[in-house]
Amino acid sequence: MSNLKEIESAVSQLTKEELADFRVWFAEFDAEIWDRQFEEDVAAGRLNGLAQQALQHLGERRCTDL
Repeated sequence: MSNLKEIESAVSQLTKEELADFRVWFAEFDAEIWDRQFEEDVAAGRLNGLAQQALQHLGERRCTDL
């Protein structure tokens, strides 16, 4: 049996309270991974083009207030 199938099986057997706790844990876990990837992308300069484009649009007044 694969790890994913084992996880799916385990999650399907959680109580409502355990499932709620799992959701909170997983959201925090997933956000931490996303944050780490974002920081790596920034440090590697992968977002520089997007930042320059955003600044150009701002300078051209092509942005709207949220």
